[in-house]
Amino acid sequence: MPINASPSVKKFLPLILATSIFMQMLDSTILNTSLPSIAKDLNESPLNMQNAIISYVLTLALFMPVSGFLADKFGTRKIFILSLIIFSLGSLFCALSQDLNQLVISRVIQGLGGSLMTPVGRLALIKTFEKNELVKAMNFAIIPALIGPVLGPLVGGYMVDYLSWHWIFLINIPIGLMGILLSIKYMPDYKSTKMKFDLKGFLIFASASLLLSISLELFGNTQHTTIVLLIFTLGFLMIYYYYRHALRVDNPIFPLNLFQVRTFRVGILGNLATRLGISSIPLLLPLMIQIAYGASAVISGWIVAPMALSAMLGKSFVIKILDSYGYRNTLMTNTFIIGFLIACLGIPGIESSIYWFVPIIAILGFFNSIQFTAMNTIAIADLREVHTSSGNSLLAVNQQLAVGFGIAFGLIVLKLFENNVAITNSSTHLAFRYTFFIVGFLTILSGFVFRRLHFRDGENMRSEV
Repeated sequence: MPINASPSVKKFLPLILATSIFMQMLDSTILNTSLPSIAKDLNESPLNMQNAIISYVLTLALFMPVSGFLADKFGTRKIFILSLIIFSLGSLFCALSQDLNQLVISRVIQGLGGSLMTPVGRLALIKTFEKNELVKAMNFAIIPALIGPVLGPLVGGYMVDYLSWHWIFLINIPIGLMGILLSIKYMPDYKSTKMKFDLKGFLIFASASLLLSISLELFGNTQHTTIVLLIFTLGFLMIYYYYRHALRVDNPIFPLNLFQVRTFRVGILGNLATRLGISSIPLLLPLMIQIAYGASAVISGWIVAPMALSAMLGKSFVIKILDSYGYRNTLMTNTFIIGFLIACLGIPGIESSIYWFVPIIAILGFFNSIQFTAMNTIAIADLREVHTSSGNSLLAVNQQLAVGFGIAFGLIVLKLFENNVAITNSSTHLAFRYTFFIVGFLTILSGFVFRRLHFRDGENMRSEV
């Protein structure tokens, strides 16, 4: 049961979590538009700068599984503040980097902070709020996850053009300091008596996350497809090895009976399936606008920006919709709508105005807001307190991998169409259009994952209002 918290803690805790999510999501995407400028300043080829992105993603995947144990042992407040300090220091080191090696090491430090920041903050949220209050709190905190990937390229483009690339990292420091000050006063300090740490299980699962993340980063960026598939296969074999390990030990880092909880099982699978389409759009649409339509990076950023505004609008409707229609109907219908909207991005022809994408992307942001809040809250709806930490950590790892799968999947489909002259007649625009059709259709199919929910699932999460 959640521990009684003061009204001020309940007021500021969602803001603290929102701040950390915004920093992490902004940092995951802001670097993309800045790489050519950083490469020039560091006397590196832009093609080599991919390591600065990969190092951050791999560190996230590697250390997220241990976040729940550290929070239980040392307390949510201490670990969360430590994560903000590490992340802010990593940002400072990135800005001070004089060569690529220093930048990569600094990004690893950032990733170490980021791997603890969001899971621990969300764990504190889950333990503070009653089930019927959690949707509202999570709804507020999840908005930065929608805004970050949209604002990242736009903010990065402006900073590089009008300031310097160093500011894309320095911007994190005042945000981090604000988070630290708020956390000292308002972050609750939850601990758990369950102290035994499954080191072997952590190493196995971390290896699986690492191998899968490496394969996802290499997809579409290498000619050695066989090597990528081998790494990908090894990742899944490590997951199976972890499954065999968890059957034999008493206290695995991720207990297998988590998956006996239907709502958690569906929430995890739904996150993975539907994000295949959702995660690829903030990458594919700006690419199409720049490559196929010849527009600038700033213009493509502004066209995608309405997704963030409509996401903020959508959060005010989520609770009413879930209370009226329940999780099962909401998630199924919402996923169908998202898939249809993604497919609609492929309708405008090469002669059409690029501003036709604005209303589509704005409506998509509204339904994405509903989707993320509903998926994340139903996944933890029926978890027992003893499983809250491990379930929350696994959800965070799953989401990180799902975003990577989505980006890799979108790029793979695009490259398949680009290389198939018979279908696209060497038209890059047609390759993008067909990619949106395929991604949209598969997103619609992913909606059927939520059929496994019972129509009464999530009733304990409904608002009393």
